[in-house]
Formats: sequence, structure tokens, C-alpha cells
Amino acid sequence: MIRQRRIWTALLAAVLIMLGLQTAPSTARTEQQVAEQVLTWTAGDDITKYNSAPTTAVAGTATIVFENSAATGNTTGMPHTLTFATNDPEFNSDVQLNILASPNDDMGGRHTAEVTLTPGRYFYSCTIPGHGQMQGILVVTEGTGEDTTAPATSVQISGTQNSQGEYVGSASVTIRATDEGGSGVDRVEYAIGDTGAWQPYTTPVVVDQVGSHKVRYRATDKAGNVSAEKSAEFTVVSPPSDDTTPPETSATVSGERNPDGTYVDMATVTVTASDTGSGVNTIEYAVGTGAWQPYTMPVMVHQVGTHTVRFRATDKAGNVAADKSVEFTVVAAPPQDTTPPVTGVTVEGTRNSDGAYVANAKVTVSATDAGGVASIEYSLDGGPYLAYTAPVIVDRAGAHTLAYRATDTAGNTSAARTVSFTVVAGEVPAPPCPEYDERLTVIVGTVDSGVPNRVTGNRCRINELIEDEKEWTSHTLFLKHVKTVLDRLLKEGVIDQREYNAIAKAARQSGIGRPGQTEGYRTIFDGSSGSFAKWQHVGGGSFGLNADRSMTSGTTKAGLGMLWFPERKYGDFSLRLQWRDDAPGTGNANSGVFVRFPWVHDHPEETRPEWVAIKYGHEVQVLDRPDGDMYKTGSIYGFDRVGLAGAGVTEKGTWNDYEIRVVDQHYSVYRNGVLINEFDNLGGQDFYPPRSDDPGTDGRRFASGYIGLQVHGTTDVVSYRDIRIKEL
Repeated sequence: MIRQRRIWTALLAAVLIMLGLQTAPSTARTEQQVAEQVLTWTAGDDITKYNSAPTTAVAGTATIVFENSAATGNTTGMPHTLTFATNDPEFNSDVQLNILASPNDDMGGRHTAEVTLTPGRYFYSCTIPGHGQMQGILVVTEGTGEDTTAPATSVQISGTQNSQGEYVGSASVTIRATDEGGSGVDRVEYAIGDTGAWQPYTTPVVVDQVGSHKVRYRATDKAGNVSAEKSAEFTVVSPPSDDTTPPETSATVSGERNPDGTYVDMATVTVTASDTGSGVNTIEYAVGTGAWQPYTMPVMVHQVGTHTVRFRATDKAGNVAADKSVEFTVVAAPPQDTTPPVTGVTVEGTRNSDGAYVANAKVTVSATDAGGVASIEYSLDGGPYLAYTAPVIVDRAGAHTLAYRATDTAGNTSAARTVSFTVVAGEVPAPPCPEYDERLTVIVGTVDSGVPNRVTGNRCRINELIEDEKEWTSHTLFLKHVKTVLDRLLKEGVIDQREYNAIAKAARQSGIGRPGQTEGYRTIFDGSSGSFAKWQHVGGGSFGLNADRSMTSGTTKAGLGMLWFPERKYGDFSLRLQWRDDAPGTGNANSGVFVRFPWVHDHPEETRPEWVAIKYGHEVQVLDRPDGDMYKTGSIYGFDRVGLAGAGVTEKGTWNDYEIRVVDQHYSVYRNGVLINEFDNLGGQDFYPPRSDDPGTDGRRFASGYIGLQVHGTTDVVSYRDIRIKEL
């Protein structure tokens, strides 16, 4: 269509030239020349960046070339995409481009597309999982052709003039700029005096200060051509006046002060002047015995010592105020405290021959700092950091790790240190808790009450006593149980009346026990070796079982892979689990939960079985990293993006509660009781091209499938525990 239009345009132009109605084409860029703009991206084996990519382009028609072939360095057959973002308000969204290229496709990895670019910025990326750092920005400017001529500028000064040509009271400076036959004026600027900064010109500039003035001006067109600087000079005089009273002046000194009144590092002097007669014309200041200088903004004095700042003002009638001054002293700031507290720990208790603590262990944390310790915190077995106020008694049998840190009054926090120990059963039995739930706040079902999940008098936490994961035959029965628990906790002083009401409200909103929510959750991973053995690993990487009944990805082997649960397929379900960012050093976890994918084996199109879950199911992302891949925690990878602002970020080493609820083709993702994403899998949204075994042709994914966990590599470590599923 575009080619046909160009042919008719060329024929019409030729006829008009023959008839003498149109001149021959000028040197300006024609539509055909704009259409010849070719922008090329290349890719190879690297999954962190494109081999080459353009950074700028001109608005108009362009040919996009994306090549991912042996010629561009792809020796493994790895596919890549070139996808333009269309749902980010920071970038243009008018180009629908999503090219999947691999050396083995029908085009040999080289694809082209015709697009129309508009001025602005386009964000592009490779949207295949694991390739999130292949991204960039294309800046498109106006298609201005071969314009090399700067705009023409002129100025007009208006106002009341006396017989000497001086402007009485004020002068108004009007600047004009034209760019006939060029790309058009982009901006006009002006500056006051020889050293004044350039400012955007939008309306006439009014100068009412008495004295001689120079206004400089220039203009820039859309092709970037800047006109030669010009200037206009004039003098402003005050109107005839019988004003003989000088201005009133005052000054204040501000800044951080010591108890003795001296200023730390810097003092700021602010001068003010007023005049009820002709009006203030100028304000001046001088530091010490220095020369007078124009006052345009507060004066900052950094030099250590005692200082005097003088000041005065002149009105438009020429009356000068008497000199005044302020005195002050500046001293150097004391050296900044950058040293964190020194921490220590002791573990006490009765120990057996194996070194384990019998019945309980008493952990005492200490911290010292020359400037003072502000707070001490501890985290038990990867839980949230809590304020340390007294020795921690650990009486649950099993292996434990307690992390501790301290912060001083200057805000320096010590690096977290840990102590590990084992507690075995003694005469004191384990607490009779019906559930195990160490989340930070009391969450009933998926409703967060906001009440701290405290340890109660029987050593169980509030969440554990609520029993929201138990199968309840009616909502009324569940609420009656919650009321009994809350009545006892209120009487014992564990909660107050406000917290009582908040938890009761969360219980009512949870809907637990109502029709459709009476089915219990089936545990498919409880941390035992038996439940772990029911899962199957495919592809690279690995998962390892931990002593604290969790499992961790990327423990022994690098690579991209998946641990999946092959015992049965699930249709509509609620999947609940907990995950924790355990990436080493300053890294961040990168993983995900795969749902509704088919049997991973016996797919002739797939050389790597773990890719069946990526290409035929959906991945619910786990990624709190602030940079890199655009899909953050809660995203439906490749389909529905959630940024960090929507998902939030929790501190490394903290367990997160995840619920993935799938009904028909509607996906809901909850994190720590908060709904962070909803996604409807509708037709035409397929991330990968349709496959022969993909259900239907309308882009819908499978209505049922298997559950899996992604391993991303040895630096993207994440741990999982307490995985349960309930069919809806």
C-alpha cells in the first residue's frame, strides 16, 4: 500500500513539473528518502545483550531488520525476540512489534518489518524468560530533512521614553523568531547582562530595575540550528518622585547550630528590603572588608571562623539605606561516625553429649558503640527481624540459626552475624501449636489484619491459634472459634481491643468455611524427604532439601531448570506456599512458579523438557531485583507485568506468603495477604507463536496442567517451603 502510494506520488509530481506547475525537488528530505531508513538489530549466543542495536532514528517510515543467525554469531540455535513495549507510559506505545527469530526458522533468523515511528522514545527488549537484560531505548527525533539554516531573530523594546531615549519606570522586551522554509522554530532563549544564564522566552521580558541593561537573545530550530547571538541595550530611569526615604533592610542567619550558638560547617545569610515609596531597586552585600556585590540569593558562608556580612539597599529614587551587618561564627563539623556497633552473642543451656541443647537454648545478644547503640535486632530461622529487648528462649526441637545486628545513634548498622545450634526434646514438651506460622502479621486466609503475629502465653503465635488453614464446615463455626481465641488473648493482655477488632474483621472478610471454600488444602511439600522425592527435576540447575524443612534452588549445579510435581494435573485451584530470597552476597533471587503446563516429556518440538512449562503454561514471577528483567514479583511472565511499586520488596532472608488462585482463565496473585496482580488469559495474547498442540487458535492456554518451580542459577537462589494446593 505504501509502495503504491509512492508510485502515484512520483507520477503526479512528474506531470506537474512538465506542465510548469511544480518545480523540481529541492534538497529537502523526501518521503522516499525517509522510507529508506533501515534500523538493524542483531543477536547471537549472548542472552544479556543484543550484539548491535540503533540508538537514534528519524520520525517517519522505517524498515526494522532483526537478525539472529549464524552470520551474527548464534552457534547454539538459541531464540531471541525483539519486542517494543506498548504499556509503559514513559515510552511511545504506537508500534506493535514482536519478532521471534532463531537460526533454524523459515527466514534463517533474519526478519524485516515496516513501521512508522513518531518523535519520542521507544523501549525494546527480548521477552524470553532469562533474557531480561537484553533491552534498550530508541530515541526518535523529528524528520527535519536537510535544514541547515538557523532561524531569523529580531527584538522590539517598548515603554515610556524621556527626551534622552531612556525608559521611564520599566522597559518591555519582545523577541521574535521565524524559520521560513525550514524545520520550524523549536525554542527562543534570552539572558540578562553579559553573564546571565540563558532562560526560555515565553512572554515579553519586563525590566524595571533602574540602570543600564543588556538583553541577549537567540533561537533554535527543530533541526538543531542555532541563530547567532544578538543583543539589545537600553537604560531604565525612575519616574519623577519626591521620595527621599531610603529602603528598610534586615538580615537573618540560619543553619545547624551548636549549643554555644556557632554554626556547623555553613551559615546562610538572607537579606530582605522593602520600600513604600518608589520601590526597592537593588540590594547589595559584602563579606568582611570585601567589595560590594549584587544580592540575588541567600549568601552561604563555609569558611571556618568569625564573619561579618554587611548589607544595604537602594530604591528607584536613588536613596541608599545605611550599612547594616550581622556577625556569626562557623566551626567545622565533628568527624562523621561511620563505624557500626560491635556485636556478640552467647548461647546458654543444658547440653547433651552431642552438644545439642536439651529442652531449650537461651541466646543473649550484646552490642557496643562509642557513640551509643540505638537498637538491636534478631531473626530466628530466616524469619523477620524483631526488636531484641531480652534474651531469646528457643525451645522448639530442631536445628536453628539466629541472625543478629545492631544500629548506632548515627544510623550505622552492623553486618548481620549468625549463630547456629540444635535443640532436642527434654522435659519441656514442644508448644502445642495446631499450625506453624511465623509471618510478621496476623493474616486470616488472605486478609492481613495488620496486627503483629506475637508469641502468646502457650508459646504459640497468634496466627497458629487462628487455624485458618484447617477445614471448616461453616463460616459461623470458624468465626466462633476465632472469637474464643481472641477472648482469651484479650484477657491475657496479648492483644488490645483495637487489635481484637482488626483480627475479627479479617476473619469475617476471609470467607473461610463458606461454600466453595470448605475443601481443605492438600500438602504436596512438607519438608520431609518423602514429600521431596515425589517431585521430579528436569533441565539444568538443582534443588536441595534443607534441615529446616525447606528446599533451595541452585544449590549445587548452575543452569535453567524446573522441579515439578508429576502426580496429578490441576484445573481451578488455590496454590499456597512460602518463598524466601536467599541469593548470596548482594544478589537477588530470580525464580517463579509454573502452573497449567502439560506433561513435560514426549514433546518432539522441544529439545529441553523444562521449556514446555515456559512455552505452554504460565510462570508467576518471583523477582524483587530493582534492575534487570522488567517482570517483577507477581507478574504473569511475558503477559502481564507488575513493577516493584505494585509488588513491593521484602528484605532478603524474609519468608513471603504466596497464593496463586486460578479460576477458569482468571489468575489472582496474593503476596503476604495483599492482592498484587489479576490477569485474564484472553484470546490473542500468546507470548510464543501458536503450536500444533496448543489448545485452540484463540491464544488461550491449557485449562488444566501441572505445578512446577523454576531454578534460574547458582546466583539467583530462592527457598520454598509449606507448599499446599486446594482444588476450587
